[in-house]
Amino acid sequence: MERHYTLKEAGEILGVSVRTLQRWDKAGKIKCIRTVGGMRRVPESEIKRILGIKDDKQRRIIGYARVSSNTQKENLKEQIQLIKSYAEENGWNIQILKDIGSGLNEKRKNYKKLLKIVINREVEKVIIAYPDRLTRFGFETLKEFFKSYGTEIIVINKRHKTPREELVEDLITIISHFAGKLYGMRSHKYKKLTKTVKEIVREK
Repeated sequence: MERHYTLKEAGEILGVSVRTLQRWDKAGKIKCIRTVGGMRRVPESEIKRILGIKDDKQRRIIGYARVSSNTQKENLKEQIQLIKSYAEENGWNIQILKDIGSGLNEKRKNYKKLLKIVINREVEKVIIAYPDRLTRFGFETLKEFFKSYGTEIIVINKRHKTPREELVEDLITIISHFAGKLYGMRSHKYKKLTKTVKEIVREK
């Protein structure tokens, strides 16, 4: 059964106001239906038509997994298995994209590939194990960006962290990222600096 969206929901996807959708409906630019109570609803097919999405069957469902270093490959496998299991439960065929690199690095090979195919409107859904696997900062902004191209991000596990835990993780990530660029990821100075920072910020 086709999904029907409220004007507010449709407006968020299409990037226009409720008033604009009301004008479009009156002008025949979009075909709305009416509920028993007379409320407008926008069929999903109309939203796809306006976004230029021709056929959902041709759009892919992508699973994306990421770890920061080669020492975390077991965690990468766990993410991939979690994503595959979730997709199987929903009867979806998926393609897995994976990266080994910092969440601050926007030049990750498969991250760039994902952005490209989303912009080309080739992706229906992106499945990730945790929000920070896709990006370390600006997840909500990226989510809205994907939505503007008709792509939904599904987060399997939404970790509930305290503000302090999030702040500590963000600080360690930033310092590790720039220390790696400054000294090199395998250098003694990098290892000493990151170890010292972790010890300091994690003290109670």
